[in-house]
Amino acid sequence: MFIAQNNLQLIIEVALIIHVGFLLTFNIIALPLSMVLFMGLLLTGALGVLFSLDAVFLLLPFLSQHEFTHPFGPLAVFAWVTVAAAGNLLTEVGIKSTSIKTMTIILFFVIAVAGGMMHRSFLLLWFLGWALGYIIMSKSFKRSTKITPKSIIGFGILGAAAFAILEILSRVLDQAVLSPLLRIARLEQYSLPSLKMVLTNTTFWGHVQGACYWKNECLGGGDGYLTLPMTLVHFFGLPYHQFYGILVIKKDYIDYMLPGIFAVAFDAGYAGLLFLMTWIMVVTVTGFMVLRKYRSKRKNGSRQYLGREALLIGALAAFLSQSLIGLFLFNRSFNESALLMYIILSALVMAHSITIKRTI
Repeated sequence: MFIAQNNLQLIIEVALIIHVGFLLTFNIIALPLSMVLFMGLLLTGALGVLFSLDAVFLLLPFLSQHEFTHPFGPLAVFAWVTVAAAGNLLTEVGIKSTSIKTMTIILFFVIAVAGGMMHRSFLLLWFLGWALGYIIMSKSFKRSTKITPKSIIGFGILGAAAFAILEILSRVLDQAVLSPLLRIARLEQYSLPSLKMVLTNTTFWGHVQGACYWKNECLGGGDGYLTLPMTLVHFFGLPYHQFYGILVIKKDYIDYMLPGIFAVAFDAGYAGLLFLMTWIMVVTVTGFMVLRKYRSKRKNGSRQYLGREALLIGALAAFLSQSLIGLFLFNRSFNESALLMYIILSALVMAHSITIKRTI
């Protein structure tokens, strides 16, 4: 009875296991600021190298890229914002962190350029994660935000210039995969049929049986439009419907061409969408409540929770940015491997809800 019968049940079971595991582990191990900073720098640097190599493979013949920005993009946001928050916390307690801030600036642009070459959706995720992290840190450290209408317009111009450069490069190098216009053309071709399919076949608990790709074998919910990584499903030998090995266009109708709210509604029903939106609110409110307590402890002179505070700021920024991009722009940004990362980020926030006070 505990063996999941479809993709949706597996997602729920894995999410429960990960959340409980993080909750227990988080309150067993110590998390000093120095360790959080070191691990954050190590992870951010490793992801920067990984994304850069993938971008190089994109341009070289006879080498295939792995598109690491989909599964690890939110992790990069988490790691970078955590490092930036740790640097600010060092300043708060009177320790100079100039070298740390210089390193974060370098890593920011390395990851932005390399990841942006692979996927434009990652570029949106990256800048949104930076903006959310900046706002959260400004509130946490009681600093005035410098996000003004002028700066927003400036970033808009910068984004438009980046898209134009990518389009020019795609034509000069004869690499259509770099073209933002190609993505727009695919959206024009598939979005309306996808939207019609979802709106006419979604039910409270899933979708009309036979409406999905599998036709007569359609389960009416949990059919694999939302799924965990295929390698995980294969590892356990689970006999679920999967789009692995099928032409990607068969999944384009929902996975690539619609925002996540439509994919969740189609595969999990309106009930599943309502549950997900409620859970996002719970995670967000819980995270900010705990962050307020950490800030209060820090203001009272305690340094016990500095590492946890940096981690929470990073997890909140990454979770919120992935929620916004995945749900309202590109479902692909929180599906399959990205969905597993989304669950981990949710667990990283909720793990702060119970903190065992250690006594010596």
